[in-house]
This record gives sequence, structure tokens and C-alpha cells, in this order.
Amino acid sequence: MTHQRLPQARRPRSRTSPRRAPGRTPGRGRPLRHRAGLLHTLTDPKIARHLLREEGEVIVDEVRRHWVAFVGPSLEAAVALALLIATPFVDLDLAGVVLILVGALLLHAGWVSLREHRDRFVITNMRVFRVHGVLSSHLATMPLSRILDITVVKPLHGRVLGFGHFCFESAAQEQGLREIRYVPRPDERDRSIQRVVQRSGLRGPRVG
Repeated sequence: MTHQRLPQARRPRSRTSPRRAPGRTPGRGRPLRHRAGLLHTLTDPKIARHLLREEGEVIVDEVRRHWVAFVGPSLEAAVALALLIATPFVDLDLAGVVLILVGALLLHAGWVSLREHRDRFVITNMRVFRVHGVLSSHLATMPLSRILDITVVKPLHGRVLGFGHFCFESAAQEQGLREIRYVPRPDERDRSIQRVVQRSGLRGPRVG
């Protein structure tokens, strides 16, 4: 008696979708990256593109505004938040005016904060320059050879909080560099400029 093998039924092949990395959904990361890139473009003044790298220019110090410069817009935002919280308790006829006022305060606070954040004073081994502006970028530059003197002004609250203002005396008064306000650690920054000037051989050592 012979046994015959019955043909085995073939299992249907399952169609599997290509493996995806865990936690990643195609197309979802692009808007976030786009928003991050737009935010970086608005907030970054792009200091490096103003350097004369072919001439060997390097940054010695990049000075941002002291936090005191942001107190005003922060108070405006706080007032706007308080008005927004109080809106449900305001008469309906005045609620629209209150909301418009809240929007105006928030827009102004955001604009001033962005303007102060993008305002940079840069010390290099060849010059000092200032980059500022929000929608349009403004560049004011002064070679080290034109710096005659620097006056450091420290008001009473500046001495307490650690900031001051620079007043430059130069051979040609460049617009935008006559006064640099809200400089953190002004004495340290003044010494940095003096060291760069002396190392470049443009001025002898300071006496006294």
C-alpha cells in the first residue's frame, strides 16, 4: 500500500508596508522645521556674514543688549495679559476695545523685544560694528584706527544691575555707532576694545 503526498496549499503572501522609523510620520516634521527656520531667520542677525574672513577678521566679542532693555516690553505684555483676564468682566460694548488694546500691546511688545534682540555690537580684531533692524538690516562700522576715545556712562541703576552705555569719539562720527546703549559688563567690554586696539599697534599703552 503506497502513500501519496497531497500537495500543500500555498499560504498567501502578506503585503507588508515598508518599515518606518518609530515615532516618525512622513510629512509631519516639515512644517515644524519650516517654522523653526522662519523663527531663526527673524531672530538671528547673521553676524558671521559681515566678517571679512579673507582678511583674517575674527570676532573678539559679540555684545547683546542687557536684560534691562526688555523690561519695557515685558511690562506691556503683562498689562495685556491682565486686560485679557479681565475681559469677561467688562461690559460687552467695551470688550471689543479691550481686545484691540490687548492685541496692540502684544504686537508692540513683540516688536520691541525682537528689535532689541537683533541689536548686536561686535568687536573684532580689525574694527567694531553694529547690526540692528528687524525688517531691514542696518550695518554701522568703524575701523579701530578711527576710535579716539570711549566714554563709559553708568547711571545709578546701571551700576547696581551691571550695565552701561558706550559713547564713541571717533575721527568720523558714524551714524549708529555714536552711542551703544545697555551694554552688559561695560568695564570688561571697554578693556576688550582697548586690548584689541593696543595689540593692533594703533595706540600706545594707556597711562594712569
